[in-house]
Amino acid sequence: MKTYLAKPKEVPAKWWVVDAQGKVLGRIATRIADTLRGKHKPVFTPHTDTGDFVIVVNAEKIRLTGEKLDQKIYYRSTGYVGHLKSTPARKMLSEKPAEVLRLAVKGMLPKNKMRPYILKKLKIYAGPEHPHSAQKPEPMSV
Repeated sequence: MKTYLAKPKEVPAKWWVVDAQGKVLGRIATRIADTLRGKHKPVFTPHTDTGDFVIVVNAEKIRLTGEKLDQKIYYRSTGYVGHLKSTPARKMLSEKPAEVLRLAVKGMLPKNKMRPYILKKLKIYAGPEHPHSAQKPEPMSV
């Protein structure tokens, strides 16, 4: 008996569309991360890219529970000593709503060489429009 190892070219990638309006950030990010990795497929192989593409629309209408809008802080470094920049979630959500969801999904992906390739399959749009209608994405229930 041999163990089946999926090859990326053998596993077809589907396109999914998610409407983030009114959804909780962490719950939707978990579902998206699993779909990007391919954990919903029976041929899931951890070291191979077997995931699907995910399109997220209405990212500006995502919801954060509790006091996270004021208490959650996003940090980034400029590379210089003492230049650590911090942005509260409320400001980040108003200025860059797609970045809030992208960072949440990025934190839920494995920290290895596959992460950048998996993140390229995530397409996030602040409004309800997206340019990927030619790929015929199916709606994903969250």
